[in-house]
Amino acid sequence: MSFSAFLFYVLAAILLVSAVRVVSARQPVHAALSLVLAFFTMAALWITLGAEFLGLALVVIYVGAVMVLFLFVLMMLDVRQTDQTPRWKRHLMPSLLVGAVMLAEIVLLIVKGVKTKAALPENATSMENTRELGKLLFEDYLYPLELVAVLLLVGMIAAIVLTYRQSRFVKRQEPAEQIAVNRDDRLRVVSMPAETETEDAPVHSLERSPEKTGGH
Repeated sequence: MSFSAFLFYVLAAILLVSAVRVVSARQPVHAALSLVLAFFTMAALWITLGAEFLGLALVVIYVGAVMVLFLFVLMMLDVRQTDQTPRWKRHLMPSLLVGAVMLAEIVLLIVKGVKTKAALPENATSMENTRELGKLLFEDYLYPLELVAVLLLVGMIAAIVLTYRQSRFVKRQEPAEQIAVNRDDRLRVVSMPAETETEDAPVHSLERSPEKTGGH
C-alpha cells in the first residue's frame, strides 16, 4: 500500500468518526467542533486528490467563516441539550430510508465509474484545476455566475430589511438638515448691559421681619 492510499484511508476514517459525532453528540458545541474537524478532514482529502482549490475554499469559507459564526452563536446563547430520545425514535425510519437511498446512489456511481474507466486527458497532469475552474466560471458560465451573485445580494438586502427595527431610544443624524442649517437658526446674539458694583449699595439685613416670622 502506498503512502497516498494509507493517508486516504486514515483521513476517511477520521471523517466518518467526526460525522457520526456531529449527529450523536449531546452538546451542541461538541457537535459544532466535530463538524469543524469533518470539514478539515474533507479539505485534506480533496487536497490529496488534487483538488486543492476546493479544499482551500472549504477551509476558508466553511471553517473560517460559517463554523466560527456557529460556535460564537452557540456559546453566546448557552444552548442546553435536553433528552432527545423521543425525537430519535420518531425520526429513525425516515433517516434510515434517506441514508439507504444515498448509499445506493454512491454505490451506483462507484460501480459505473469502475466499469466505464474514463480516460483522463493527455495534459491532465499539467493542468491547474484553479485556472481551469476560473476559465469555466468566467467564460462558459459567466451569466449564471452573475445571476447567482445578484440573487445572493438580493437575499442579503432582504434579510437586513426584514430584521431592521426602529427604536425610539436611538439617536440618529439627518445629514440633509445638518447641511441646510443657517447661522441665524442656531446662534442669536443678545445685547445685555454690563453690571457694575456701586459703593452705596444697600446692605440687606439677615434678621427676619416680624411680619414674616409671625412674632409680635
